[in-house]
Amino acid sequence: MSHRIMIIDDEKIVGDMAKISLEEEGYEVETFLNAGPALKKLEEQPFDVVVTDLKMKNIDGLEVLRTVKKLYPNTKVIMITAFANLDVAIEAIKEDVFDFFPKPVRIKELKESIRKALIPDDKP
Repeated sequence: MSHRIMIIDDEKIVGDMAKISLEEEGYEVETFLNAGPALKKLEEQPFDVVVTDLKMKNIDGLEVLRTVKKLYPNTKVIMITAFANLDVAIEAIKEDVFDFFPKPVRIKELKESIRKALIPDDKP
């Protein structure tokens, strides 16, 4: 069974590029342009990793992170943002973000982070 990855980013090109690259690695990927429909989908079925933009209309990445952690505490959340600052990074860390990348994110780094996120927590 392949791992399920959710990408939420209001820039279509970011989601499209991530989807293509991650599907090449054998992941099942769904992309969303905003968090509302993504969170509805998440209520229906879990994903192994959620990659979310921070700044989006209506529901931001921190709210996505909080919701994911409430519904599925074991799901890893990776945040990407063009507006990286220390306060936001600290807030995300407090909310148990798995990883945090400034845009433009390098796909190689994102793939590596996802690979690490999929390693079971119970490994020594």
